[in-house]
Amino acid sequence: MSDALRPMARPRLYEQVLDRLRHHVAEGGLRAGDRLPPERELAGRLGVSRASVKQAIVVLEVQGLVEVRHGGGTYLVRDSLDAEPVEQLVERKRRLPDVLEAREALETKLAELAAERRTPEDLAAMRAALDHMAAEIEAGEPGVEGDRLFHAAVTAAAHSALLAEFMRSIAEQITESRNESLRQPGRPHRSLTQHRAILVAIEERRGKTAATAMRRHVRTVAKVRLLDWNPGDDV
Repeated sequence: MSDALRPMARPRLYEQVLDRLRHHVAEGGLRAGDRLPPERELAGRLGVSRASVKQAIVVLEVQGLVEVRHGGGTYLVRDSLDAEPVEQLVERKRRLPDVLEAREALETKLAELAAERRTPEDLAAMRAALDHMAAEIEAGEPGVEGDRLFHAAVTAAAHSALLAEFMRSIAEQITESRNESLRQPGRPHRSLTQHRAILVAIEERRGKTAATAMRRHVRTVAKVRLLDWNPGDDV
């Protein structure tokens, strides 16, 4: 039987609040660093509950578009509030735990093998990747490309064609998890520090230490705001 006449989805109230906030920022010419009106004021002006406003702010925070300073208000991180559709967020939240689980299983073994098999060229590639990431962070960027280059260099240093193929098969999902992690406040610097610890262990050919350092890193990557977010019902 056709489902063409199934009930139509109705946007959650907080999604409508998101849309209004996006237009407010665009029409008001607000920029990164500017403060949004307080939740109580937004609720009053929009004619909705504070719960609806709070849920909208949480969605923006999850996406790294605003910074909520406890007791200090909500500030724009970028020059716009071009938020990802909520349904896409829900889908990413659903698949992210499996991706992180796969990363931990694969990348800890890759780090261990890299410590045993790395060449001088492999080490040079890892150092260059971390230099790139450090430069990105210094420029105010999250360090996404440097992060990608480092993990690719570790994978190459393991010299395991089959494990490398497994990594390529989930490359798109890994990119999602990387972007999700590096948008967390303070995370780029922490990731760079953890990468350096992994590199030292690989340089010194300490396989178990490299695996432990990589496992610690991937578990840090797993601590993202998205996984704590509850889409909830219409409020």
